[in-house]
Amino acid sequence: MKRSKRYLEVKEKVQRDREYPLEEALRLVKETATAGFDETVEMHVRLGVDPRHADQQVRGTVSLPHGTGKQVRVLVITKNPDKEKEAKEAGADYVGFEDVIKRIQEGWLDFDVVIATPDVMPQVGKLGRILGPRGLMPNPKSGTVTMNVAEAVRDVKAGRIDFRVDRYGILHVPIGKVSFETEKLVENAKAFMEAVLRLRPPAAKGQYVRSVTVSSTMGPGIRVDRNQLLTELR
Repeated sequence: MKRSKRYLEVKEKVQRDREYPLEEALRLVKETATAGFDETVEMHVRLGVDPRHADQQVRGTVSLPHGTGKQVRVLVITKNPDKEKEAKEAGADYVGFEDVIKRIQEGWLDFDVVIATPDVMPQVGKLGRILGPRGLMPNPKSGTVTMNVAEAVRDVKAGRIDFRVDRYGILHVPIGKVSFETEKLVENAKAFMEAVLRLRPPAAKGQYVRSVTVSSTMGPGIRVDRNQLLTELR
């Protein structure tokens, strides 16, 4: 892949064979983020699990102390008038039932999170081929299938993120924006890592966290000192 001159220049600031303490790595992420917009800071964690086995799946949610910096568009699907009112009062961007299901089937996807009440899941399930590949399908394990609609909407708006290992056993999550203070990025990163450690599958053998990398949307990956980070979290 051909890289831009800007990318190659900022990459020179990063020592490829070095693992940086978390705080230093995140400061470097901010320094190497030179795009003309407020880039997202991403964290990539490679785990010692085999996602092909159901008992080694790692999936969960975590509320980042300082949010992600992203304006999250929330869709609530419910046929209960009281829950519809709760959702709107909690700040949901879109609320509906048959009308929004029809719009999604016609190609509408202008939302980031879908929350549904359990009674509409038979109908929402028909959207699996559309929502599933995009990671938008409501799921009880992620708290997006619930009767407590107001709390779910507020949590998502406040910076709750869902995460799940990909087929290579890697987690990819946003932990803020480059405009965040380094200290806030550190606290968000540690909150995420604590959640990951709590979710270690009993079936996972050997080294659980194999590597940690941080980067901005357009910047180079920066390796984090895994051992130091895990020591700080104990």
